[in-house]
Amino acid sequence: MKKLKISHNNMAYIYLLPWIIGLLMLQVYPFVKSFYYSLTDYNPLADPKFIGIANYVRLFTKDKEFGKSLAATIEYVLVTVPFKIIMSLVIAMLLNKGRKGIGALRTIYYLPSLFGGSIAVAVLWKVMFMDQGMINAFLNKIGIGTISFFGNPSTALPTLSSLEVWQFGSSMVMFLAALKQVPSSLYEAAEIDGASKVKSFFSITLPQISPIIFFCIIMQTVNALQNFTSAFVITQGGPLKSTYMLGLKLYNDGFLYMKMGYASATSWVIFGLVMIFTLVLFGTSRFWVFYGDED
Repeated sequence: MKKLKISHNNMAYIYLLPWIIGLLMLQVYPFVKSFYYSLTDYNPLADPKFIGIANYVRLFTKDKEFGKSLAATIEYVLVTVPFKIIMSLVIAMLLNKGRKGIGALRTIYYLPSLFGGSIAVAVLWKVMFMDQGMINAFLNKIGIGTISFFGNPSTALPTLSSLEVWQFGSSMVMFLAALKQVPSSLYEAAEIDGASKVKSFFSITLPQISPIIFFCIIMQTVNALQNFTSAFVITQGGPLKSTYMLGLKLYNDGFLYMKMGYASATSWVIFGLVMIFTLVLFGTSRFWVFYGDED
């Protein structure tokens, strides 16, 4: 019998075949199918009925909940992403110092991110900030009194955002690695020229780590736009829809009201927001992101 000869190129495709099948079946097909469902009146108990862009028209013209949900989601992004980036960078700079026990401190600061998106952490946050929780117990002791963190529309979203900001470990690790790659000769030259610590930070540190800042902003923005767990577990979108994120609206429309086509349209609005934010960031990156191989 003749042996079947397979070229190196064909062998590579054979090894990649399981991944290609998984990509097509688990990502590409659902992606395309969800767009089709967004153009239909689809109930899982009945066949989809094609209605064109009616779901999108209803979202933007008739659905009052959508406007509140969109505003809450954008506000959530604008609050959590900058504060999380700043917190990550500050902690990374503190942990970049050569001190005794610094390895243990780095591990401790990273631990919250290991539970990112966890239901258990969301429940813990809810218990901490409830009217009889630990935070209000402390506020009562110092004479401030009880604050209804999740019962007041003006405090519910910031309190919910603080949970996301608290989980800064992943960005911190990347910033810490980037800070270690900044050449010490640049700081030495700046010191000889009489530059202050603040001047060195803005003129050397930030430009040198700007690619990592850019990457973290994009990733944190994408994650924030898809927030669901904390809003679902802690506030269920209340009070007065102040924390009714698009991810929560998508879930309620699809699985509570069984309007899968309408929920699919919401998912594509979220995708559109991700694309808009990403394109804006890439468009502005040439003004503030520095790469070492550029002139």
